[in-house]
Amino acid sequence: MLWNLRLKAAERGIWKSAELRRMLADAGLELSMGKMSALWAGNPTTIRLDDLDVICDVLSCGPSDLLVREPEKVAARRVANQKVVGGGDVPPIVRPRIGTPRSTPPL
Repeated sequence: MLWNLRLKAAERGIWKSAELRRMLADAGLELSMGKMSALWAGNPTTIRLDDLDVICDVLSCGPSDLLVREPEKVAARRVANQKVVGGGDVPPIVRPRIGTPRSTPPL
């Protein structure tokens, strides 16, 4: 997925993340500077749907305007996965990670 926050903000005349952060706060979404920086700078790894709803409301856009599909990347992953597995419809073998097991919860 391609994250288009800066483009949609620019279309609304918002050029600084601090300005968008203030607008989001006015709409009820308080973001830390770190979270705002992650949203503004590139592709966030996660975003809450409630937050996405407020962002779309402030920018007067829909989720499909902010999140753009990249089918060529999906196709490239599929091809790479088939090369690793050896082609065909056989799913890859999942092996457990070797290392220290998780600790047990306190009593």
